[in-house]
Amino acid sequence: MKTPLYGEHVRAGAKIVDFHGWDMPLQYSGIVEEHHAVRTRAGLFDLSHMGRVWITGPDRKAFLNRVLTVDAGVMKHGRCRYAFFLTERGTVVDDLLVYEDTARDRALLVVNASNREKDLDWMGRHATGFQVRIEDATSRMSLIAVQGPSSVNTLKRSLDIAPGDMKYYTFTECPILDTNQAILSRTGYTGEDGFEIFVPAERASAVWNAILRRSASDGLVPVGLGARDTLRTEAAMPLYGQEIDESTTPLEAGLDFAVALDKPDFIGRAALQTQRKDGVSKKLVGFHMAGKRIPRHGMDAFAEGVKTGIVTSGTFSPSLSRPIGMAHVRPEHAAVGTALEIDIRGRREPATIVPLPFYRKSK
Repeated sequence: MKTPLYGEHVRAGAKIVDFHGWDMPLQYSGIVEEHHAVRTRAGLFDLSHMGRVWITGPDRKAFLNRVLTVDAGVMKHGRCRYAFFLTERGTVVDDLLVYEDTARDRALLVVNASNREKDLDWMGRHATGFQVRIEDATSRMSLIAVQGPSSVNTLKRSLDIAPGDMKYYTFTECPILDTNQAILSRTGYTGEDGFEIFVPAERASAVWNAILRRSASDGLVPVGLGARDTLRTEAAMPLYGQEIDESTTPLEAGLDFAVALDKPDFIGRAALQTQRKDGVSKKLVGFHMAGKRIPRHGMDAFAEGVKTGIVTSGTFSPSLSRPIGMAHVRPEHAAVGTALEIDIRGRREPATIVPLPFYRKSK
């Protein structure tokens, strides 16, 4: 599958890779260069492979409270929340963002590209008894992100909008170029300030090129999936299939903030209540490698001479100039300062557990 911006990526000379069935840019000028552009200036991302699903109908709030880990009933208009779909065992079907549009009596869910079809089927099965409509709008909407410390000025210059007063994790509808159907949110997946822009698919190229053309002199560059991964890893933001999946609960991944255990019943709540009482069997930690070898997903982690867990993500951190990683380990080995060994292709390399996130933006 191709996003509406596929032609723009090809014209820009991007290296294209298959990403869960989507032809997506891995990099343009280079992963490290793109990474530093986002940390110091701004970067432009095509996120149109992500799923966009509208939830409407008279029972939408009740339905959302049944399938989401956050309390949709108390969400105010214009707010965004990070949330989960869970199995009855409390493990993660998917993580997503919820946009509450009270004015139009609807909610927008942004789900992972790899899970869109699974999520639609899962929601459909759990919609029995609710008067709701689940509408997949992925093909009609494009999603473009501008991330980085100069993102406010970038949007002012390129799109003639002034989002500086928007609060983090809020959204608004606003005219962008020649469309009145745009949604702008102050959200992102990089650890930097930034915005995500939803526009009709047929206007995606016009918005993309306006941002590139009018902000290139400020140092903005297009950014591919490679730098997106190094950025989110430094910020310790979870990736489905790595830090979270159907064998891991939000509590084990340290994502309790997105679980409202005090709200009425939701799918997986009972299992999480039991886990909260009894304790988790693994914890997500971050670590620095002592040497130069880079840890990767799936490698074994050892502590005190025994296997304690598995690396979930690993990369070379351009911001820290060293290899970093995250891992699920036994709770008794999860304290900051604990010595680990990571089995990198048959050789155990020393590492040390450090606080997460690895990187915090300057205030």
